[in-house]
Amino acid sequence: MSAFSLGASEAAGPSGLKLSAAGRPLHRIGIARRLQGISRRTAARRMNIDTAQLKLQERETSDMLLSRLYEWQEALEVPVAELLLDSGDPLTSPIAERARLVRVMKTVLSILEETKEVPIRRMAQTLVDQLVELMPELEGVGPWHAIGHRRRRDELGVAADRRLSEDVFIDLVD
Repeated sequence: MSAFSLGASEAAGPSGLKLSAAGRPLHRIGIARRLQGISRRTAARRMNIDTAQLKLQERETSDMLLSRLYEWQEALEVPVAELLLDSGDPLTSPIAERARLVRVMKTVLSILEETKEVPIRRMAQTLVDQLVELMPELEGVGPWHAIGHRRRRDELGVAADRRLSEDVFIDLVD
């Protein structure tokens, strides 16, 4: 049987994705995304797909085209080799180190954004400069989000709790 055809132990999934025979892991995209500190929503936006498709593609048993793998590589900003399985080893230390440095940079930028004290701002800015010198791609990293957690799709926002006066509806009828 051809490597490109579906066998009895493979099933076609949505969007043309195939699941590997016997559930054998094929990649570690989900692990790489989490280590990079990238949310599913952000990754989906970068790849121009919805989060449901993203979840399916992240499954380590999802078989995908090389072009899709390269899209993941671009979205996660990691070498494509780090997305493939070798012998089940965890991500190499440079990738894990990069993920840690990104988290440190986010924390330093959050401190810089929140503090009003000049000495702390100077130290934080010095640390930002040193981190960028160590790893230039940290230049575009932003601070942690300061606003609580994001709502789920089924949760209502504050606007749902607000009451409108009847005058608003009367004006609409006239």
